[in-house]
Amino acid sequence: MKWLANFFTSSIGRKFIMSLTGIFLILFLIVHLIGNLQLLSSDGGRAFNEYTEFMSTNALIQTIAKGNYVFILAHAIIGIMLYFKNKAAKGSKYAVAAKNDTSWASKNMAILGGIIFAFILMHMGHFWLKFKTNSGVSYVDYGDGQIIDAYASVVTVMSNPIWMACYIIGLIVLAFHLWHGFASAFQTLGLRHKKYTPIIEGVGKIYAIVVPLGFAILPLYIFFTQS
Repeated sequence: MKWLANFFTSSIGRKFIMSLTGIFLILFLIVHLIGNLQLLSSDGGRAFNEYTEFMSTNALIQTIAKGNYVFILAHAIIGIMLYFKNKAAKGSKYAVAAKNDTSWASKNMAILGGIIFAFILMHMGHFWLKFKTNSGVSYVDYGDGQIIDAYASVVTVMSNPIWMACYIIGLIVLAFHLWHGFASAFQTLGLRHKKYTPIIEGVGKIYAIVVPLGFAILPLYIFFTQS
């Protein structure tokens, strides 16, 4: 088991964990976006509130959610560790290779990741923390008992032009992070082939545009229709 511990504490092992957690978070973003699209339903927020209630009470989903928190922390912490290690090892082959990469996003992944982590903390403070502590939330009853009016909380936050702008900026940063990170995750796992790599890179670029754009539509829609 010592070799396994050595692997996961090595530079290669950390990059491996970064890639696995990154791919998981990429999949999570798709699921999260599909659920949040309920905000566009013209039903006064019922679809979104019922979706939120289901997500917060289903045991399996809650287990996955807790794993997601671990993956986010692991991704962020290991990313910071790799950043400082690469910065210190200026004479290494990896550092030289990084300099030859002309992609602005690839050169600033740590900075972009740090901003995204701060964005996630802000997002959780606005919703997850308030829902867990029942702080400043209202309730609604659709006939099956009272549930948190998550839609009202979203409208309150997104109707504020400052917070709305913060979310848009955060999503732009996410797009840049994904622009390089999507293909990089597969490459680190050794999934690189002259036939399939261009496809992965193409899908990654489409994903980096479509998913953040899908999320960005939501605060803009609420700001211009509900505020």
